[in-house]
Amino acid sequence: MLTGYHEPGLPEVGILSNVVENGRPIGLADAGQDWHTDMSYNPTIGFINVLFAVKVPRRDGRALGATAFVNTHAAYDDLPAELKARLEHATATHDFNKFWENMRRRPGSARGPMTDEQRRKRPPSVHPVFLTHPITGRRVLYCNPGYAIRINELDEAESDRILETLFAHQLQPRYQYTHRWTEGDVLMWDHIGTLHKAIADYGPDEHRLMKRCQVMADRVFDPAFLPRAETISR
Repeated sequence: MLTGYHEPGLPEVGILSNVVENGRPIGLADAGQDWHTDMSYNPTIGFINVLFAVKVPRRDGRALGATAFVNTHAAYDDLPAELKARLEHATATHDFNKFWENMRRRPGSARGPMTDEQRRKRPPSVHPVFLTHPITGRRVLYCNPGYAIRINELDEAESDRILETLFAHQLQPRYQYTHRWTEGDVLMWDHIGTLHKAIADYGPDEHRLMKRCQVMADRVFDPAFLPRAETISR
């Protein structure tokens, strides 16, 4: 994480929270508040995310701070055949700075511009627009609104038009599920086949505290990693 918020002594466990203790935030307050797939801006993409709800904000007895998801398997399946054919071998550039700047523009944001060092550690990365999921074997639409900035095989104007089409398509309500948290919930999801976003419908005095771990996809695209079918059937 660029912020350095993590469980003391456990850098693998990130803290996502708007809680302030002794005048200092204990976690990243505005984490994930736009549609994205974690680590798509990285050469090694994210595979699994695990989120644990410690504190859930409530108002009038109603839980706030839900997390919404999109099924990118289904989104790919329903794309028009001509668009699938056109983008079959296309790639997209994903840039962490796009998400960061979108968050900075929100009212009340405390984020400053990314430093040169932060940008050096998070340079843009390129991935296929359509990935074959290493476990399901199905195609997914791997081109999210949070990080994708350009379809590289198209000119800029056409890239912008196609990206807007892809973003609008996958964000249709029929592909979405919203999880409303309760303290103690542990939710695990597959980054490759989903988008997600945190719903920021709570105020600074309505406390939300989540702890997060991630598994990177550094082996799952290696055919030798997955068990053979005959082993699974035993």
